[in-house]
Amino acid sequence: MAASTALNRDDYRAIFLNDVPMMDVRAPVEFAKGAFPGVVNLPLMNDAERQAVGTCYKQQGQQAAIELGHRLVAGELKAERIAAWAQFAQAHPDGLLYCFRGGLRSQIVQQWLETEAGIVYPRVIGGYKAMRGFLIETLEHDVTHARFVVLGGLTGSGKTELLNQLPHSVDLEGLANHRGSGFGSRPTGQPGQIDFENTLAIDVLRKRAQGHACFVVEDEGTHIGRCSVPLALRHTMAQAPLVWVEVPFAERVERILSDYVVAQQADFVAVHGEGQGEVAFREHLLGSLAKIAQRLGGERYQRLQAIMQAALAAPGAGDVGLHREWIEALLHGYYDPMYAFQRQKQAERIVFAGGASDVLAYLRTQGRHSCRSP
Repeated sequence: MAASTALNRDDYRAIFLNDVPMMDVRAPVEFAKGAFPGVVNLPLMNDAERQAVGTCYKQQGQQAAIELGHRLVAGELKAERIAAWAQFAQAHPDGLLYCFRGGLRSQIVQQWLETEAGIVYPRVIGGYKAMRGFLIETLEHDVTHARFVVLGGLTGSGKTELLNQLPHSVDLEGLANHRGSGFGSRPTGQPGQIDFENTLAIDVLRKRAQGHACFVVEDEGTHIGRCSVPLALRHTMAQAPLVWVEVPFAERVERILSDYVVAQQADFVAVHGEGQGEVAFREHLLGSLAKIAQRLGGERYQRLQAIMQAALAAPGAGDVGLHREWIEALLHGYYDPMYAFQRQKQAERIVFAGGASDVLAYLRTQGRHSCRSP
């Protein structure tokens, strides 16, 4: 254990900046609640074993719980788990292991690896809890001390496409795996809130380390699907200068048709298969419209629903012309007035407005180290 202890790490910044491979030895239920991107879950105990040990600890104390754990993870089961840890360690000799607090579980895994497999492998001091705390504090510090520019525009303006051409952008919708609107859910689902926050914090941390002191983000509400934008970031975004991209209506319609109908239908088929994918896509589109039915009003909702159903009844991605019809009606009657109202409210924050190419050029001039003041 002495050799292993000497190798233990607590330089969390370096761990995340260098994308150090890590195995998480917490139980699957803990891992599912929150983890770091790319980390592999190779638990010391499964959920049932962890629960049994936890109950024993409460009723009989630590020593009894430790003894129970050793009885539960023994023999062939113990050998299988050590083999999995050894395989990871051999594949990632520069990696680390951790449990929740960097305590008993990670120490046991570390000890068994050394005594049973002859592998000296470091663990993270403080474990998941300390690394998570580091990321929360770092994100709050960075969004407070860095400069931000917010990119706004009507639905279908291609804001995400612009962001992806900028090295100093943070794609919140990409991190949340959601397009942002009521129709924006993806068939692959969203990360949990903690996973979203962890990935966001690491993204900002790495870009700050690259020298970026200014970030461009898309104008978002409090939530992106089910993922909540962290409070400190929301506060910063609400006060940041706003750049508005202006795109012709017809171009926006075609982009929405491509992204939300053609590509989205292909995504559902890729995930669920041909038949089930088309059914799931149909349910997604009609369900998304139903979510805003109350705001649309009964008559308009029923009219748009009928057009959408007719469009979806056609083979493949459906009747493109009919899809355009409900998209145009939804933009004219719902999304555009809502966005226009938001723009009017934020008019004093707008520092630049123009077409996509002009906006992209402007955002690029904001520089690697700082954004210009409004």
